[in-house]
Amino acid sequence: FTDGGLLYYRTDLLEKYGFDGPPQTWDELEQMAQTIQDGERAEGNQDFWGFVWQGAPYEGLTCDALEWIYSSGGGTIVSPDKVITINNPAAAEALDRAYGWIGKITPPGVTSFMEEESRRVWHGGNAAFMRNWPYAYGLSQGEDSAVKDKFDVTSLPGKEPGMSAATLGGWQVGVSKYSRNPEAAVKLALWLASEEEQKAQALSPSSLIPTKIALYSDPDIAEQRPFMPRLLPVFTSAVARPSTATAPKYNETSNIFFSNVFEVLTGRMSGADAVATIELDLQELLGFEVGAP
Repeated sequence: FTDGGLLYYRTDLLEKYGFDGPPQTWDELEQMAQTIQDGERAEGNQDFWGFVWQGAPYEGLTCDALEWIYSSGGGTIVSPDKVITINNPAAAEALDRAYGWIGKITPPGVTSFMEEESRRVWHGGNAAFMRNWPYAYGLSQGEDSAVKDKFDVTSLPGKEPGMSAATLGGWQVGVSKYSRNPEAAVKLALWLASEEEQKAQALSPSSLIPTKIALYSDPDIAEQRPFMPRLLPVFTSAVARPSTATAPKYNETSNIFFSNVFEVLTGRMSGADAVATIELDLQELLGFEVGAP
């Protein structure tokens, strides 16, 4: 199964406040989020926020921050040809922008939010926009959801229209060489990756994204998960984290990255200082050259 970051948005609230469609740029998102937040709070919902996402210091923050940076022209931290590219003005500006959301259109507690914390705010009807993975779609359509039939999903914004970025995610199935019954394990792996099972998982509450392209034309998926065929280009062009270029030290690379991004989000470091620190730490860890994205 594949995966990619998406923007969830309240269709009812965009219509209520006179917006024709979801934002294509970060500037538009900020303006829409502020307008809707101000309006909902004026009507009595003081718990309402414009935009929720994942800001805790963990791998999810690497995913979110990579989207901010890449969609602003700041590159992918480390390029596929093993050049450290993070230290550039576009990357610094993207981090400073995200810090500016906190306490304004994003709750201060976002620096402790993983996927489920942000989804709960959204699920309760207390956010206009949410960055999350496709799994949240089926849950948001649950009978206990305050946003059931009141939302849609689209590609994330960019600094300019057309600069959207979705971090690539996904799940793979393999068989351990230590398996005591490798033939049965291979059969199970093949079944889990089959078109039949991928369709079942796409239609499950988890809304897992299939890798079988034929399923994007399946009528059941088109009816029950209409965002999947519409956003196929998002999933096929998602931005990979630099795991291949930095292997076998990706975990350390990501930890350096999200730890310094977290310092920006908590007001202890500027974006410019953070990207410079990340560059130095990655040079020491990886021994790669530095360059422009």
